[in-house]
Amino acid sequence: MKGTGIKVFAPATVANMACGYDLMGFALEKPGDEIIGRLCNKPGVHITNIYGDKGKLSKVTAENTAGVAAQKLLDHLGDPTIGVEMEIYKKMPFGSGMGSSAASAAAGVMLVNELLKKPLQKRELLPFAVLGEQVADGSYHADNVGPSLLGGILFIRDNASLDFHRVACPPGLYATVVHPNIKILTKDARDILSDQLTLDQHIAQNGNLGGLIIGLHNGDFDLIKRSLQDVIIEPQRAQLIPGFYDVQEAALQENVLGCSISGAGPAIFALSNNNLIAENAGIAMQKAFLKHNIESNVYMSKINKEGAILY
Repeated sequence: MKGTGIKVFAPATVANMACGYDLMGFALEKPGDEIIGRLCNKPGVHITNIYGDKGKLSKVTAENTAGVAAQKLLDHLGDPTIGVEMEIYKKMPFGSGMGSSAASAAAGVMLVNELLKKPLQKRELLPFAVLGEQVADGSYHADNVGPSLLGGILFIRDNASLDFHRVACPPGLYATVVHPNIKILTKDARDILSDQLTLDQHIAQNGNLGGLIIGLHNGDFDLIKRSLQDVIIEPQRAQLIPGFYDVQEAALQENVLGCSISGAGPAIFALSNNNLIAENAGIAMQKAFLKHNIESNVYMSKINKEGAILY
């Protein structure tokens, strides 16, 4: 060993934000993943233990999102003598639509950067984190891993070049995320999507995305409410979540700003302009799932503006 261990936390996220498919996401306060790591004498990244995964994740570095992200950063730094050992603590569900693989990747790069006394700025870690998450679903996108690493609400203008920008978060904005006890893999949720859309859908979705960003920037909750709608992806993926429209309607009846699928699902998120509405929406959404004999967990959170942090 070359030193004492450190602990890093990276939070869950909500990607897409309804009309911003692969382009927008925000970070939650909890849940999230933790990684404890230390420098070691054996070069490269070595995953010694994984807890909370029920044996589902590989400890092989090249097959693990945290391991790949951390190793890509080490490769970039160019010192082949550096060794890192890590223990991964999975504290969020798999296939949830809450960015589980992204959180591990974000924590992995954050850990290495902290162990090496921050050779890169936090935002410079993003390309390596994205490469790590790519192991999970084969797609290069930052709407989960970007907010998990950097916090706040992010708009990714272009994923290929990682041209991302922080979007304003108005005071009083709360997220409610309800995760039903079913699993949907991101790859499966992508495979059902059609690559065809109408001109009307294109115009409506662009209008909603622009309105959402302007509404957030101006703190205009009425504009956010009119814009937080997905006319392209949600109609296709709703079939994967039993009772989706009942759950959505239950949230809307509580006067949330909007409600849609979190990431690839099955988690469903709602945004509210105060915590009472957020709490009531969570209760109503859980009850709606129960009518379909589905248990669920509720997470209520302000927008996490920090992202991955050193514990």
